[in-house]
Amino acid sequence: MKAGKISSLLLVLLITALATVVRVFLMDAQSDLDASVVSQAVGFASVVAGASFIVLAPVGIAIDRAIANLRRGIEGASDANTPVFSPGMRLMRPVARAFTATVDVFRQREQSLRSQLSDLEIRHRVSEAERRQIEAVLHALRDAVIVTDAFNEIVMANQAAANILGFDRKTSIHKPIDEVISDTTLCTLIRDARDTANFTDTRHVEHTVSDPKAKPGRAQAGQGAAGTVYDVTLACVENHKREVAGVVTILHDLTRERELSQMKSDFVSKASHELRTPLSSIRAYVEMLVDGEATDEGARHEFYRIMQNETERLSRLIDNMLNISRIEAGIVQIDRENVDIKALVARAAHTIEPQAREKRITLHQRMADVDLTVEGDADMLYQVVLNLMSNSVKYTPEGGRVTVAADSDNLTRSVLVSVSDTGLGIPPDALPRLFDKFFRVENYKRVAKGTGLGLSLCKHIVETVHHGQIGVDSKLGMGSKFWFSVPMTYAGARAAA
Repeated sequence: MKAGKISSLLLVLLITALATVVRVFLMDAQSDLDASVVSQAVGFASVVAGASFIVLAPVGIAIDRAIANLRRGIEGASDANTPVFSPGMRLMRPVARAFTATVDVFRQREQSLRSQLSDLEIRHRVSEAERRQIEAVLHALRDAVIVTDAFNEIVMANQAAANILGFDRKTSIHKPIDEVISDTTLCTLIRDARDTANFTDTRHVEHTVSDPKAKPGRAQAGQGAAGTVYDVTLACVENHKREVAGVVTILHDLTRERELSQMKSDFVSKASHELRTPLSSIRAYVEMLVDGEATDEGARHEFYRIMQNETERLSRLIDNMLNISRIEAGIVQIDRENVDIKALVARAAHTIEPQAREKRITLHQRMADVDLTVEGDADMLYQVVLNLMSNSVKYTPEGGRVTVAADSDNLTRSVLVSVSDTGLGIPPDALPRLFDKFFRVENYKRVAKGTGLGLSLCKHIVETVHHGQIGVDSKLGMGSKFWFSVPMTYAGARAAA
């Protein structure tokens, strides 16, 4: 059996030691020693070396094996199911027990650290998922949201905030607010909210933010000259030590709310004015009848006729207001059917004929020789055509002409109806507001009476109810052309199909 590394090393050391002894012995011996003595010394050294080899070789081999087993045990110590030392090892057993105990301690620590690392990874994944959910919620909000930390650095911001304040959302994270937000007042509000560290009360401040993309001196619709007004909400966030961890800032645009409030106020004011006019007229004639100022039958008949006209005007005003409100609220009842636009125009022209005859206005109809059937509410579409024709007759001087035309558009699968007149025309500054509630051209109020709701009702019927389009082309003094188009097939039915 071949000796191991340790046994070989022991043999070399032994031979070296014996050689050194013999050499010293020969150097110190007398010169008169004979050859037999030298031969005996060499033989004795050989015998001692051989005996030592026989004795030390197994010991060296065992030590070598023990060290090899120890090395393999150390290399396999990372596996908790692998024993560090073999049972057959005896010489290194005390060392083995001590080393095994040490390895077990390190194994336990390793398992604990691995468990902690696994928990941290799970918590990190959960935190990342929650962060992504929060970011998704923030990006879905219309209001601008900015979250800053205790050092006034931006931690999170949605795209609405980036658009309003004019910064790049991706490159602004973990940067101070003073470097990202150019609005110094807003930065001061955020810093003050962090310094006060008030966790119970939410602070609300009305602040005007200028549009970073707006050109100087040009205000956008619904905005003041200085910018857009926002309700700024600031709330402090605390950590586990009840210290300020950051500030959440929310910017809510007040433009739409103020517009709605102004619209409601204008609606009430204009509706009250329009209702007061016919009621005042009716009341005045009733008082005259009661006081006996109508002395003959002709005067009384005239009073009754005026009262009837004012009552009808009041009834139309209330009906239009209710119809518009129902359409805007989405609760209007719609009876959809196949409506022949040719027959509908002929019916409206027959109704308007007496009114046109009084002013010697000629009515013309130009109907295309194609199918002009649409899917919609016949009564509502009739009201649109009748209203447009009535307005044309009202604002066209005597001897003028009103033309109603209808044709189909195969490209958009719709029917286009237009009402043209040779009337007064519409001023350019009045065209954008022509379909607003209660709007009437100031200079034309003396020409004809009206409530200012007819065109608004037409717009709601065409666009909201029938998903069509309505518009007007006009030049002052050269007449007007009102038009509307309605799909041949109801858009909701196509979408559902």
